[in-house]
Amino acid sequence: MTNDVWRAADGRYDAASCRRCGASGVRLPAVSLGLWHNFGGADVFDNMRAMARAAFDCGVFHFDLANNYGPPPGSAEENFGRVLKRDLAPYRDELIVSSKAGYLMWPGPFGEWGSRKYLVASCDRSLQRLGLDYVDIFYHHRPDPETPLEESMGALDYIVRSGRALYAGISNYPPERAAEAFAILRRLGTPCLIHQPFYSMLARDNEQSGLFGLLEREQVGAIVFSPLAQGLLSDKYLHGIPAASRAARGGFLKPSRVTPELVAKLVKLNAIAAERGQSLAQMAIGWVLRLPAVTSALIGASTPEQIRELAGKAPNCDFAPEELARIEAVLNE
Repeated sequence: MTNDVWRAADGRYDAASCRRCGASGVRLPAVSLGLWHNFGGADVFDNMRAMARAAFDCGVFHFDLANNYGPPPGSAEENFGRVLKRDLAPYRDELIVSSKAGYLMWPGPFGEWGSRKYLVASCDRSLQRLGLDYVDIFYHHRPDPETPLEESMGALDYIVRSGRALYAGISNYPPERAAEAFAILRRLGTPCLIHQPFYSMLARDNEQSGLFGLLEREQVGAIVFSPLAQGLLSDKYLHGIPAASRAARGGFLKPSRVTPELVAKLVKLNAIAAERGQSLAQMAIGWVLRLPAVTSALIGASTPEQIRELAGKAPNCDFAPEELARIEAVLNE
């Protein structure tokens, strides 16, 4: 890719679908771009740059990171920092850039989890890697079973009050701990903006646990990660495991996950999607967005074309009762 001066598409918001995040003034695109395992040191920078450009041209103005995204950890923030500097810096006031801390980043007792020391240091390092003065959202990435919740939430409050972030969020918190976190942040005067849980047609624990009902009552937004189940809910696996797929590489998505029974379900879901005039991936995105509590679906991508497929037009989140019943029947087979 050349060093030309890039200009975003003038009509980038024309077909974009934005949704309010809880009771806040923040609106997020229905589809946001996550930079986990697609912006790391082993990935091609020109492709990263092309994906970021394609996303923003489609009205995707939210880019989600974490301190440990890569691999190696930290490299996704470094690479996105390069994209910001070369292409997106003129549009900074249009962007939502988020990061998180909670998983292992460096040796010693303050290299992971939820101490004030770790969270504040992590935020500072993320800002350095990104080349930013602040991030829009900073999350605690996972609950810490040993650090008092008041300390972790107090650190988020401090990060916001010190100008390092504009809003606070949490991720991977079960309902009971999430409710406690919301109450603490509310008392501190920095209400929780958003929760980032794991959710898809193939992973429904957070729906069944009552988490989304809690978020509606608390007026906290939700952005769900892995809504495509790491690509399973796409057309990639309708005939088994392709050679270049995540399952073939044997990372987080194991080949053993792609069973004949699962493939049979995917084929049936794909047929329902076709009747709706959608790809399976488009239907899967619309399905998670059908819940009132869900503000945005956080996708990963490996090509600009995948981003255009999922974010190039407003997702169809309307399902007739009989369509939902058919989907439910397939999922429960």
